Amino acid sequence: MSSNTQAQSRNYTSASVFGAAVLALSFIASPAMAQQLNAAKDRISNDAIRADHAAYEHLQGRIKALNDSGIRVDDYHLSKAQCWLDTSFHEYTRNDRGGYPQAALSESARIVAALEGKQNPGMETPLVNDAQRLREDLWAQFNGLKTHAGFSCAAQAVACGEVELVHAGNEIHDGGWRHAKPYIQIAEDLLKKAEERAAACLPPPAPPAPPVPAPTRERFDISADALFRFNQGSLNGLLPQGKARLDELAANLASTYVSVDSIQLVGHTDRLGGVEYNQRLSEQRAQTVKQYLQSRGLTASIQVHGAGESQPSGQTSHCQGERATPALTACLQPDRRVSVEVTGSKR
Repeated sequence: MSSNTQAQSRNYTSASVFGAAVLALSFIASPAMAQQLNAAKDRISNDAIRADHAAYEHLQGRIKALNDSGIRVDDYHLSKAQCWLDTSFHEYTRNDRGGYPQAALSESARIVAALEGKQNPGMETPLVNDAQRLREDLWAQFNGLKTHAGFSCAAQAVACGEVELVHAGNEIHDGGWRHAKPYIQIAEDLLKKAEERAAACLPPPAPPAPPVPAPTRERFDISADALFRFNQGSLNGLLPQGKARLDELAANLASTYVSVDSIQLVGHTDRLGGVEYNQRLSEQRAQTVKQYLQSRGLTASIQVHGAGESQPSGQTSHCQGERATPALTACLQPDRRVSVEVTGSKR
């Protein structure tokens, strides 16, 4: 090679590198220029191809910056911008001389600019480069997923599936069904993935509630002599052991029952003393037991009755006499009681 030829070669190389650098810098300096590719007829020089690659790299950098700012990679709009960029570059590298590479790149840039400006890019998917609208069934299913409760998990697959349908609609113009089929299949696969992700995104159904036990009714007596001082029925008349017995009752109800629906308290006396006095005493004792149980946290409905001497226990028929002798008083002890009837669901 002559010295003149070598010099020309060096000058050409320097100019080529300088020109590519200038083009690359211009794309970095101007986001508007970053979405513009060289005309198809000019994509024959290294400078033009480098400049176009710089445009792709610049827009990719803007997408990354949006992700760095907190927008998730699987966000519907960011995913759509990425998929428009990907399909544009795919066709560019396949030497597509039509308008799809530029149209798809411009749509990606539009979405990116909206996101950068904190604007909503919208959910529409334009048929860029006059793409044919193929497979209405797939479009309908993608649109349906946008209102699905699990859409947030399926957004990326929906966005890219819609872009691939447009991609296929462009390819059917350029090369017929054989060229469109691979992208239709990608859209079908993305639809399946989107449906699976949407379904999995929903919280699992709550396990069925365990069957509620049927209410039971339990009845027992508490000796009034164990609860109260003789002939007394007020809170002040409760014996220490009587309070302990009622504390035990409250604790047993809490540990034995899932829920207590109601409690019936009926006060009883023996036959000694006047009828009216015994009636009042039986009512007072039942009311006092109610107040004490409520003070220990029982919230169930508690009904109170006084039966006086009208309902003997059935264990004192052998007790003889009318005078309140110590022996007769002791014999009639089973009649002096508070009956407790609990209705509720046991554990």
